[in-house]
Amino acid sequence: MKENRYILSFIIFLLGSLSIHSQTHRGLRTTVEEALVSLKPEHLAIGEIKLDTLLLEKGNKLVVQMNDEFSYLPFRKELVKRAYDTIRSILPPDLKKKKLFILTSGYEISELIPFADNRKRFEIHCERPIVSPIKCHYLPTKGLLNRHIALWQSHGYYFEQSLNRWEWQRARIFETVEDLYTQSFVMPFLTPMLQNAGAYVFSPRERDTNRHELIADNDNADTYFETGTEKVKWENGGTGFAHTVSVYTGTRNPFDDGSFRQTKTTTDPRKEIQAHWYAPIPQTGKYAVYIAYRTVKNSTDDALYTVYHKGGKTQFKVNQSMGGGTWIYLGHFDFAKGENAHVELSNLSRKNGKTVTADAVKIGGGYGNIARRVDDSHIDENPGNSSINYSYTTSGYPRFTEAARYWLQWAGFPEKVYSPSQGKNDYTDDYKCRGEWVNYLAGGSDILPDSSGLNVPLDLAFAFHSDAGTTKNDSIIGSLGIYFTGKGKKTYGKNTPRQVSRYLTDVVLTQIADDIRETYEPEWNRRGMWNKSYFEARVPEVPTMLLELLSHQNFADMRYGLDPRFRFLVSRAIYKGILKFIAEQNDYEYQVQPLPVNHLRTEFIGTHEIKLTWRAVEDPLEPTATPEKYIVYTRIGNGVFDSGTLVSDTSYTKSIIPDSIYSFKVTAVNSGGESFPSETVSLCRCSQEKGTVMVINGFDRISAPDSFEIDTLMAGFDTRKDFGVPYLYDISFIGEQYEFRRNIPWIDDDAPGFGASRADYETRVIAGNTFDYPYIHGRAITNAGYSFLSASDEAVTDQLVALNDYRIVDLILGKEKQVKIGRGVTDRAFKTFPESLQTIIADYCENGGNIFVSGAYVATDLWDNGDVNESDKRFANEILHYTWRTGQASVSGQVKPAASPFPAFDTLHVEYHNTLNENCYAVESPDGIEPFGKGSYTIQRYGENNIGAGIFYRGQRYNTCILGYPFETIKTEKQRNELMNAILSSFDQTITHQ
Repeated sequence: MKENRYILSFIIFLLGSLSIHSQTHRGLRTTVEEALVSLKPEHLAIGEIKLDTLLLEKGNKLVVQMNDEFSYLPFRKELVKRAYDTIRSILPPDLKKKKLFILTSGYEISELIPFADNRKRFEIHCERPIVSPIKCHYLPTKGLLNRHIALWQSHGYYFEQSLNRWEWQRARIFETVEDLYTQSFVMPFLTPMLQNAGAYVFSPRERDTNRHELIADNDNADTYFETGTEKVKWENGGTGFAHTVSVYTGTRNPFDDGSFRQTKTTTDPRKEIQAHWYAPIPQTGKYAVYIAYRTVKNSTDDALYTVYHKGGKTQFKVNQSMGGGTWIYLGHFDFAKGENAHVELSNLSRKNGKTVTADAVKIGGGYGNIARRVDDSHIDENPGNSSINYSYTTSGYPRFTEAARYWLQWAGFPEKVYSPSQGKNDYTDDYKCRGEWVNYLAGGSDILPDSSGLNVPLDLAFAFHSDAGTTKNDSIIGSLGIYFTGKGKKTYGKNTPRQVSRYLTDVVLTQIADDIRETYEPEWNRRGMWNKSYFEARVPEVPTMLLELLSHQNFADMRYGLDPRFRFLVSRAIYKGILKFIAEQNDYEYQVQPLPVNHLRTEFIGTHEIKLTWRAVEDPLEPTATPEKYIVYTRIGNGVFDSGTLVSDTSYTKSIIPDSIYSFKVTAVNSGGESFPSETVSLCRCSQEKGTVMVINGFDRISAPDSFEIDTLMAGFDTRKDFGVPYLYDISFIGEQYEFRRNIPWIDDDAPGFGASRADYETRVIAGNTFDYPYIHGRAITNAGYSFLSASDEAVTDQLVALNDYRIVDLILGKEKQVKIGRGVTDRAFKTFPESLQTIIADYCENGGNIFVSGAYVATDLWDNGDVNESDKRFANEILHYTWRTGQASVSGQVKPAASPFPAFDTLHVEYHNTLNENCYAVESPDGIEPFGKGSYTIQRYGENNIGAGIFYRGQRYNTCILGYPFETIKTEKQRNELMNAILSSFDQTITHQ
């Protein structure tokens, strides 16, 4: 009977086709096709839309069958209505009354509207997630609270058996490689956004860039001990983790090499016992902390962990009924060199008699320790020798650079997960293991109750890639989304259609395209939504999307793609898309976390009290992202920030201790989560102050490297001239571009042609803008005996700070300069001296103020950066009394004193950071400046060429000191203290007529 139905359908199809092709309806096919093609928005680069068939079916139906490209349109109610109205308007009278159906890719187009059918939901109910912070200032009930997301960033460094070497999976091009490039979105931006919204994010790659890795384990008495009583004690639980070898070969699983401990939970504090892990910290810094335990029958869902760190302690409840037998990330924490990092596990619980298990703790990222065997043909072996000595090699790279395949082995996953090829092909293993990893995480949960695994109820999986094609000109490739609805099993979980993956793809892709087009690039292309059988899309048994954001091989794309502003925007768009998808699937109202606050400023309101104020920032792209409250984080001296204080208003008062430097940063919160932090402002009240200095942070810039193009011949990134400014740090830069000729073709990944780049930085973390420079300046100011306050530049330009109240101002300009993003559709940002600031500084100086300014582009930005503005030059000449001599004035990083009437500078030699490093941003192109006008003198020169590096002006009413390099980049605190003392003491000298 089934075969007869198929035959009948085919006959009807043929008859229908014949009827539409009759003489009466000649030309209708072309008209219908043209009408539906016209619905495509201009920015959709989805291929050619065509009409496949136009036919009449039994039951008075008129069916318009379009090709797959038509399904790539972002269908919404309005677009579906337009499609039907358009077709009905062009039908001849005898067809207008037919029941019209427009189909594409096997669906009627209204079925392609995200969330249009409320039955198509992938609902996850999880009351207790795998990790819950105990102290939280906000509860993101409209965010991603109790949600679990599997997220990975493309490829990684891997061993290529056919070439017998470790290598990247993609070419080194445009100063990055996809294996690291996608990390620059996922690690510093996307993952924190999801976490700030309340989600727990799983990663199949190491998420810590710290090169140190410390292991503490119950099998090592030097790193572990227990407390207990005769009646309540820890016992052996069975097989667990042990770090018994430095290098892992073959299929060896470290989580099968040791044991774990267990005991029963209690609600009675008198019966509390604990497990403790300790590890000595080799270098001060931030480290990720992971824990390992075993999930057993009757596991507790609220194991109490405490991490003791430089900022105090942070506590978590861990649901040990899921996630046992692998590394579970708790967070990043600051530790000081020489101290013992300490993690504690208690048996206290809300329920008696549950089982709590203790195994190991991992601190830091470290280097890869999974070794691969060198090809046998390169080894001279004796076939009769039963003990063959094979040669093995590790990557020699930090673990965060490596492919997922190696992390998953180190993290205890079975060989069937991390190596489907059983060790024969690491390339295919890597892209296959990510999908297998998703299912193993979810195995045993309600999603996959019949599969073995870690019992984690995952809400979705998301793969972030950047290989979306190339163009020979400078047009944008744009973004592509991939999902798979299945050719066999077409459902997820409890019969949820896999079509929900298309909804996820559509929502995220739409959000990305809309946000980019609204802000930076109105011609950003939204490409297709491919329903294709990619392994990463096909295998996961949860809603999954693969994103091809842009083409890292395409210069026009990468002019945006290397910019941290673009990375933040895109990551926020992805987070918003994921949030909206999960909220709709689980039927709750969402709210987007706020943007960071601005306009920070500090003031003394008494001898021992200060006031911090700021402004909320509304998001023009998202009406729900309105702040409701704020968290003020405080740091004292060179410590770390505390856990924060929740406030309802945009101000905060605090008592202070004299002679201590206080630093503050602020986040905004709402029911959707917490924003990224603001810049940092600092202050100090000196008990024996000589005066108060107002420090203005005017260094806001984050941007891509300088780029250029010469017609159709050459183009690229000029890192030597200006590396750009990363947000906090950069982990994707591999080395300078060296091939700028557009016509040089790709041959292979070792010879990628146009855009080819070096590899000397690909394992290093590069420092960027920390937004924390008032503290560095403030330390030197207090060392000279002055109190100081600080404010953001926008607080000054909006006249929220009265500069005339302060005898001395220190303006931080760092690497501030006007830059564009991408091809420069929007106005350039980050001008050193915008007109409003010039007016305020001129007024301040004319009223007798003294100003110290330092920055790499204090002159170039006014003389040699885009349109020349004569008023800018006059401001520098006539108010600050310096003039531009040259940009790129030095490469040595050495500054020496120059003969001048100001003896305080006579013996000062300075060395500043001029090469890329992990401690401070580098100054590639400091400014050469000269005095202008009577009373202005050169006080410093660059070491290798005697070009002027600094001037001091003594006038009738005010003094100025201008440096052509940033003060905060001086390498030693001793040199900073000496220079600041010289500047402030020279300001304090009596002004005499010249």
